[in-house]
Amino acid sequence: MTPISRSGAGRGSIATLIAGALAAGGLAAAGVATLAPGAASASSHREAPLISGQPQYDNTDLYAFVSPDKPDTTTVIANFIPFEEPAGGPNFYQFGDDAQYDIHIDNNGDAQDDLLLRYTFRTQTRNKKSFLYNTGVVSNLTDPDLNITQTYDIDLIKLKGQRALSKTRLADDIPVAPSDVGKASMPDYGKLRDQAIYKLSNGGQTFAGQADDPFFADLRVFDLLYGGNLSEVGRDTLKGYNVNSIALQLPTDMLTESRKQPIIGVWSTVARKNARGYYEQVSRLGNPLVNEVVNPLKDKDKFNASSPRYDAQFLKNVTNPELPKLIESIYKIKAPSEPRNDLVDVFLKGVKGLNQPPYVRPAEELRLNTSIKPAASPKRLGVLDGDNAGFPNGRRLTDDVIDEALQVMEGELVGSKNDLGDAVDKNDQGFGKYFPYLANPTSGSRGATAKGVSSGSDVKSQLGDALQPVSAGGMDKTTLIAASAGGGAAGIALIGAGLMWWRRMRSRVY
Repeated sequence: MTPISRSGAGRGSIATLIAGALAAGGLAAAGVATLAPGAASASSHREAPLISGQPQYDNTDLYAFVSPDKPDTTTVIANFIPFEEPAGGPNFYQFGDDAQYDIHIDNNGDAQDDLLLRYTFRTQTRNKKSFLYNTGVVSNLTDPDLNITQTYDIDLIKLKGQRALSKTRLADDIPVAPSDVGKASMPDYGKLRDQAIYKLSNGGQTFAGQADDPFFADLRVFDLLYGGNLSEVGRDTLKGYNVNSIALQLPTDMLTESRKQPIIGVWSTVARKNARGYYEQVSRLGNPLVNEVVNPLKDKDKFNASSPRYDAQFLKNVTNPELPKLIESIYKIKAPSEPRNDLVDVFLKGVKGLNQPPYVRPAEELRLNTSIKPAASPKRLGVLDGDNAGFPNGRRLTDDVIDEALQVMEGELVGSKNDLGDAVDKNDQGFGKYFPYLANPTSGSRGATAKGVSSGSDVKSQLGDALQPVSAGGMDKTTLIAASAGGGAAGIALIGAGLMWWRRMRSRVY
């Protein structure tokens, strides 16, 4: 493939106008059928009717890339639980105990998984008599003040023709990084994050826990095209929200079929245990934005329950997209001719000469050519800007998939040059240079510090002897009140009233 090389910098007013119109037009059409991925909308956040009511099992984004600091390994990141409000207690964010969080690898292009990496979680509660997520200041992942904890196992399942050939336990009882409750509860959250990174015996690494949502986009278009005020375009609506992330780094030769066939297809799914005790797939994600804007409402739940080998049923949603026609009717920009085989090649088969495996069966997978080394200076427009290590060859955290998808949808690969975008070019937080690469989550105490508490002070030092550690066997009345204060700096204001209550209720069992 000969990549298109240009900077992609700068946008004309019509480009910004169209970027703002895309998702709103999709709403008016009751579910736009466009290419994968499509419009200025969250990648896969609340994208289908059924899964929107089950955020714990909702894939939001999937990333797959050759690790920049360890180019003999490949990193896959799968995110879940959209729009996590950092201060969303007292029940903070957990993976489901009744679910299988799966990463699928197709290493021969036949639209069936050859490797399945399964994460399963368990929740532990130390003191069920407390309403608190943490009952004091948390200094490490084994701290008894971390009242609610999670651990997980990883199983590697090798398959052939959808039949399991073997099952190997890669990791067992690994701690999950907790939600970042706030500075009073977790003054050194970075330490907790580091403790949740676990090295596997095969040279890989794994992480599960909360992270800043790495997807960046302007979502205000859903407010009826900004209410006619297009000056809203360019605001990263996902700024300040978190997700729960699974990150897995493995030796590349463990994932690929052979050195002669280095292209893999990746997708993630969640299966939830139903009332009859069987696991039922409820969420699926490969390329970004597919089920968000490619599939109309009638197909969204069906797509989430399906497998890539049955994707022929959704082909028309890609070859005859509605959105380019909508843009043409509003802005008089001629839609590319149909059928859109260029979109099939890019998003269902992979780009020939770049990331298309031999004898490929068209299917919706995130395809990555693992033989292409990481770029020294990644370009946000990836392949469109001459950086073949980026989207749609896999997906890096910094890839601007919104702008890339818009430009391809409007015919970039069939001679209709354009510079469309949503004017949000990067995440609000920088990414790390080392695994798991994700930015730390936004803290629950991101707002102003409570009156009388300095931002850099340990809450224990400010409360003195009033704050005592909670015993393993439970909490008495005094430590309940003090520990509640440790759960957030704002709790300091409640201590005085709490002590008065305690005196009145001293003879009562809590």
